[in-house]
Amino acid sequence: MTENQLAQVVVNKAYEIHAGLGPGLFESVYHAVLLQELRAAQIAVETQVPVPVVWKEAKLEIGFIADLILEGKLIVELKSVEKLSQVHMKQLTTYLKLTGCRLGLLINFGDALIRGNIKRIVNGLRDDEP
Repeated sequence: MTENQLAQVVVNKAYEIHAGLGPGLFESVYHAVLLQELRAAQIAVETQVPVPVVWKEAKLEIGFIADLILEGKLIVELKSVEKLSQVHMKQLTTYLKLTGCRLGLLINFGDALIRGNIKRIVNGLRDDEP
């Protein structure tokens, strides 16, 4: 699948999960359910992936961890907060830069409506929801 096809699957699953579970649960719950859904769809997904910083040929494991990476192409960061902030988008932008992935999704399950709480970031540029 292409990055965009993977992103569409994730967005559809996020809507389904939000409709089924509602807002406000711990991020770990949404993470576990989305992971299960993606694996059931036979999508190769890594979870809690360390994202090292490389500095002058030194690989530094300094605590960055991506929630989900699908097929080595798409990073998905999950939140369950009242409102997304710029720091959340900067976090995903940093992960894209450090991993070399081109596309990322930031999904907030904490709001009453999922629409408007899915942000798409491409090469550090934020698009509207896919």
